[in-house]
Amino acid sequence: MKDRFLVFIPAYNCEKQVPRVLEQLLDPRVADFVTECIVVNNRATDGTEDAVRSWMAAHPAAPVRLLRNDKNYGLGGSHKVAFGYAAAHGFDYVVVLHGDDQGDIRDLLPLRGSGAYKNYDCCLGSRFMKGSRIQGYSTLRVVGNHGFNWLFSAVAGKRITDLGSGLNLYAVQPLKNEYYKKFPDTLYFNDCMILALCHLGQRVMFFPISWREEDQVSNNK
Repeated sequence: MKDRFLVFIPAYNCEKQVPRVLEQLLDPRVADFVTECIVVNNRATDGTEDAVRSWMAAHPAAPVRLLRNDKNYGLGGSHKVAFGYAAAHGFDYVVVLHGDDQGDIRDLLPLRGSGAYKNYDCCLGSRFMKGSRIQGYSTLRVVGNHGFNWLFSAVAGKRITDLGSGLNLYAVQPLKNEYYKKFPDTLYFNDCMILALCHLGQRVMFFPISWREEDQVSNNK
């Protein structure tokens, strides 16, 4: 039976960028494996929600739903909403794709085509490994990120090449015990997830991605 993929787009103050992110779903290769997409509006204060609604109206056949948090839960809180949704609605995998148009879901196509994702509990996009392409990042920031990656690798006992990019894939079954709910709702959620994945002995892989720091916005708040 075909795996059911949920795409989760956390969105906060990214009205200009999120329509471009949604356009990625129209690629036939992406549409072939995406079952549903949820855009989680984390109480944006700009026109993010209107931009998503306009895009949905223009593409009624696209399997996109718009959800709105009761209040601003932070990036971690929005992850918790999406993970719970995926488990409750029978999805096999959840793809995290940030709404600021810095990542590209098509970087998952090689994993999906080969079926390699089936061998892991999570596949984490990495900006800092061989084969990755990043734009707009200074040498200082790249070196700084390598330093943090090294530190977390020492703590986790596993080589970590990125603490949190805008593209990740999680198998839903390991999420069903809801261990992630005790993690903070802030940006540190991703750090906690990586450490927990390693501590729990889950199968983790990093894969190269293309990433650009253009139109950076605070969609992660």
